[in-house]
Amino acid sequence: MILTITLNPSVDIAYQLDTFHLDTVNRVEKVQKTAGGKGLNVTRVLKQIGEDVVATGFIGGEIGSYVKKQLTRNDIKNSFVEIGSETRNCIAVLHDGKQTEILEQGPTIHEHEALNFIEHLEIILNNVDVVVISGSLPKGLASNYYVEIVELCKKYGVAVVLDCSGEALKNVLESQQKPTVIKPNTEELSQLIGKEVTDDIQELKSVLSGQLFQGIEWIVVSLGAQGAFAKHNDKFYRVEIPKIKVVNPVGSGDSTVAGIAAGLVHALPDTELLKKANVLGMLNAQEEQTGYVNLENAESLYSQIEVEEV
Repeated sequence: MILTITLNPSVDIAYQLDTFHLDTVNRVEKVQKTAGGKGLNVTRVLKQIGEDVVATGFIGGEIGSYVKKQLTRNDIKNSFVEIGSETRNCIAVLHDGKQTEILEQGPTIHEHEALNFIEHLEIILNNVDVVVISGSLPKGLASNYYVEIVELCKKYGVAVVLDCSGEALKNVLESQQKPTVIKPNTEELSQLIGKEVTDDIQELKSVLSGQLFQGIEWIVVSLGAQGAFAKHNDKFYRVEIPKIKVVNPVGSGDSTVAGIAAGLVHALPDTELLKKANVLGMLNAQEEQTGYVNLENAESLYSQIEVEEV
């Protein structure tokens, strides 16, 4: 079973307008509301490809109830920890070929709620093969909270896919217990090491061989339309992907993470894991809906991806 952790979920509201007018009324005909957050995008894709997946995290209030109802309606198992504050809304206004986002910070997590989640996690980890941790930490949690979660997962022998950035990621990388997989892009790598990182193969090899990344089994670096670069133990791979028509790139990284997690569960060979992950990322980018893949196109894309050991 795969467990996804989304500590700061949301209801993602998308307003689609031909033109957005400031300082006046904008009437919206097409509105889309989705149980959101990076981890829930991962969850939806895992469900679509037939994996046994359960979503967890913090949830609260009427908005939190909406998130749980939508997941249940889509037959997605969930086991959240209730908090006293309201789960957030995140609004995207799609207009004039652009996207304007209004993101609420979300609730502040209190100390007893943070402890409740760790206790809750310990109960359910016995039945889990892979944990996916996605997104930012909500207010109130210590910046090393993900360190605590990774340590607990390792105690139970559970593989961890960690998709976060900034101080939360750096704290994990500097800790004793390492995640199984991280999935940074070059910008996030640059933040971690304090200097600019490009997509040059030799430079990426050098960076990923640094002390900060020792002990991590898989590092998958997203290169956008250029594909990906990956390190698995002592092997390096260049992943080249075909050109596609991008409809909505939001959630493509989360879809890639879903493919990585599924690859770990089924112990796929390196090439197959990387192809599966990148196919799902591309399939998401071809759809309007975030965290959705049309598997009818999967085989064609899969055959066009090239993975080369470098």
